[in-house]
Amino acid sequence: MSLRTADYDYQLPDDLIADYPAERRDESRMMLVERESERVTHLRFRDFVELVQPEELVVLNNTKVIPARMRFPDRNAEMLLLEQVDSFTWRCLVRPGKSFSLGRTFSIHGHAGRVVRIGDDGDRLIRFDRLIDLDVIGEIPLPPYITRLPEAIDRERYQTVFASEKGAIAAPTAGLHFTPGLLDRIRHEFLTLHVGYGTFKPVKAAQITEHQLHREEFEVTADAAARIQTARKILAVGTTTVRTLETLMQRFDKIESGKGVTDIFIYPPFRFQRVNSLLTNFHLPKSTLLMLVAAFAGREFILEAYRQAVKERYRFFSYGDCMLIR
Repeated sequence: MSLRTADYDYQLPDDLIADYPAERRDESRMMLVERESERVTHLRFRDFVELVQPEELVVLNNTKVIPARMRFPDRNAEMLLLEQVDSFTWRCLVRPGKSFSLGRTFSIHGHAGRVVRIGDDGDRLIRFDRLIDLDVIGEIPLPPYITRLPEAIDRERYQTVFASEKGAIAAPTAGLHFTPGLLDRIRHEFLTLHVGYGTFKPVKAAQITEHQLHREEFEVTADAAARIQTARKILAVGTTTVRTLETLMQRFDKIESGKGVTDIFIYPPFRFQRVNSLLTNFHLPKSTLLMLVAAFAGREFILEAYRQAVKERYRFFSYGDCMLIR
């Protein structure tokens, strides 16, 4: 066990960061990571169905990414809409900050806006003169490590095939590998957690315990809660699904239906109460997501698996390959 941020680092060549998705969703590679035997096997995602056990319920996050990035057409500036406060007001990240001082007014794509507050983290509360149709003027907010501009393919592929509940500004990327046909072959259930920009926020503190995790909204329906609660085993798809389920177990000691907010930070040691297996992508060095995976499978074992992934030239991060941890 280690609480030092530096102990969750690894070396990754830049050319292994996936800039584009695989040609087909289920063509991604999948590393099978078995915790008890510490064995690693190299497979393809299409093998996933055969690995799901009869007693397992696969739980996925059905949040939908909104086109939350707006670029100014006449200057090098942009806004990322993080959270809608009311019909006309959004909490935003802006660039460059000096162009968005308190009280500053501006126009973007025919919408007038005014900065009404600056948050402690530099985010802005911006009030617009009318409703914003992001489907018309927004673009898909690709993660910061994808340096190219969004393209038409991203509207479809930076979204799961089962995305239905609008509100995320980042995709639950472990779900990107699924096809409708594959879903039809497994017992599955959905919950919703709207992924926020904080999922990319680096841990700058030297000690993990000094890092404050971002808040994210979630919802579990009554039917979903009942199925998840009574399932013999849970295979969670993605760290967002894990965070939702383990938050509910900590608060209620069962899977309770309803809406809520979580800022749970999972790192070693952590006692998982509901998740038995985890499907997840490969995460950034020193990230909270890598720390969660290390809590699930053991830090040294996971870092060794990552070293093997680099050696075998797996594709990393949102559009990359995945691992199934048993």
